[in-house]
Amino acid sequence: MKPIEKTTANNWMLDNSLHSSAEKSSCHPNLKMFLAALSFAYFAKALSGSYMKSTITQLERRFDIPSYLIGIIDGSFEIGNLLVIAFVSYFGAKLHRPKIIALGCVLMSFGTFLIAMPHFLIGSYKIHTAVRPSLNSSGVLSPCSPGPPESAVTGCEQESSVSMWIYVFLGNVLRGIGETPVQPLGISYIDDYARSENAAVYIGCVQTISVIGPVFGYLLGSLCAKIYVDVGNVDMETVTITPGDARWVGAWWLGYIVTGVVTLTSAVPFWFLPKSLPVPVEKHDSSCSSEQARFIRDSPRMQHKFRQEEPADLHQMAKDFIPTLKSLLGNPVYILYLCVTIIQFNSLIGMVTYKPKYIEQHYGLSASKANFLMGIINIPAVALGMFSGGLLMKNCKMGIMGAAKFAFGTSLLGYFLSLFFFAMGCENAKVAGVTAPYIGAESLSHQERSLFSECNWGCSCSRREWDPVCGSNGITYVSPCLAGCTASSGSGRNTVFENCRCVTVPDALLVNLTASLGQCPRGGSCEHVFPYFLALSVLSSFIISLGGTPGFMLLIRCIKPELKSLALGIHTLATRTLAGIPAPIYFGAIIDSTCLQWGYKPCGGKGACRIYNTSAYRIVYLGLTLGLRTVSFFLCILGFAVLKRQIKMEERSTLATGNTEQESLKKDENSSGQCEQFILALNSNSDRETRL
Repeated sequence: MKPIEKTTANNWMLDNSLHSSAEKSSCHPNLKMFLAALSFAYFAKALSGSYMKSTITQLERRFDIPSYLIGIIDGSFEIGNLLVIAFVSYFGAKLHRPKIIALGCVLMSFGTFLIAMPHFLIGSYKIHTAVRPSLNSSGVLSPCSPGPPESAVTGCEQESSVSMWIYVFLGNVLRGIGETPVQPLGISYIDDYARSENAAVYIGCVQTISVIGPVFGYLLGSLCAKIYVDVGNVDMETVTITPGDARWVGAWWLGYIVTGVVTLTSAVPFWFLPKSLPVPVEKHDSSCSSEQARFIRDSPRMQHKFRQEEPADLHQMAKDFIPTLKSLLGNPVYILYLCVTIIQFNSLIGMVTYKPKYIEQHYGLSASKANFLMGIINIPAVALGMFSGGLLMKNCKMGIMGAAKFAFGTSLLGYFLSLFFFAMGCENAKVAGVTAPYIGAESLSHQERSLFSECNWGCSCSRREWDPVCGSNGITYVSPCLAGCTASSGSGRNTVFENCRCVTVPDALLVNLTASLGQCPRGGSCEHVFPYFLALSVLSSFIISLGGTPGFMLLIRCIKPELKSLALGIHTLATRTLAGIPAPIYFGAIIDSTCLQWGYKPCGGKGACRIYNTSAYRIVYLGLTLGLRTVSFFLCILGFAVLKRQIKMEERSTLATGNTEQESLKKDENSSGQCEQFILALNSNSDRETRL
């Protein structure tokens, strides 16, 4: 370089060094906007996803389907992901990532609206009950009356809700397709353009916002579960059941309209964001000064390092896909990480999907209260844990091995705490002929014949009817007819059944024992156990979620920089295909096996379960959840050995490369020579794996 040109260049670089240091102190304005937009998109998708979980019970009852079928509907979201995740992650990383995310949000909103559509296509929800809707009803109501039982196929031709759950299935598939680009493209965009030391905090913030979404999702589910499904179309005075009844269906469709609007709004900011941003200077090799690095950035040979918008060569991208995929799957740390997370996600997804139902059935709470407690107590603990994990990772400056150990330790501690859930059980609710014998009966078998006893043999009762009443002896009866009630007084929710021959109290002289609507409250020790269950649930959720962000950063840092988007996409694909789809199905099937009394459809066939064996439910639900996590811990031990070996190999490789570069730098004394070698080093070492 000539003296005048060298002086000019040095003055130019010195003048711009202040701007370089200013850039290092804060992130780019467009990156801040992208962070805000991505956080809102995460919130929207978490809101709709958690609301789907909160409506599990409502959908079961509305469409009269068992839990395993609900598991298929829930897993359809992952099916949508499976269809496009690999291609979106690979091709999307080379195209305009913000606009692809925006398109995904639009598809998510359309899918959410489609889920709500069946409500507007089918008729009113019908409840079969022996209760008179109003005082104006004529005739004397006698549940126990001689004569043939009612036909099981009455109104069969008019029933059209049998296949309406298909709309929910398809809408959830569309939601899954739309959600696909949000995580892999969003996280890789942040990691590309954020400073290395801030990336963990930014990702932790986004993940935290995504956990806040379920808070509002479950609260929205709680609110909608209180509102009757056909509100505005029926006279509420004629509705004789309460939210605590096993037949109650809330306004499940209303929440999907709300979440659809929110998701559609989240797409707007992404349309105005650029394809690429300036890469922070400190992400380059430190052998050059900040002024030299800035000069390199603006040189023509370094334009591709700063994500300049160039026409995408789709043919070349497609040609490189298979070799790139082989390179990614050849990383043993990444493969073991996939195996561990697949198993743990099976445990997590199955547990979260049916936890509100577990609370309902085990502790006797309504769907509204169960969703409220999930949203206001449990989910905030998870959000706090994930955010705290990100801060701990930054403040403690964890390396890749430190992050792995921290994530493993928190998961193991949460596992040991979860073992105490087995001790926090409740006895089965006392239901005559199902979980408790009729007074005077010697034994009980869980067969339909046990619903009949001497006290109701003269009644034309249906074995398939579920219209529970609470006897004055504290025992629930499947229906007023099976309770042997021969008369009633009042109407609507105030109906009282009288002269119930099966409602007897040993050694009592009372003749006219009565029964009121609904199941008897559990009471007893169950009410005292539930607060401890909540406290332990919050504590274990917080501890486990502490390792969420370090574990996620381990995934990003154990692979090559150019493979980040594809690695995140394959990770999402694998966990959702092998965990998100099957887990709700086999968890639901196992839970169905603990059902004691099924509901039946008007045309015949099994419907939704009305009451479960809570002891068996607790054992299979908790046992399967913790059993899967036990298996994952054995793979973690193998993963630590492989990760430790790979880190040592990388350190040796880095040391050898550093010595070679030092020897070459000694041969050149001017700064321009150093920078020229830095350019060559960047081009030759582009495949070097990153470290924390």
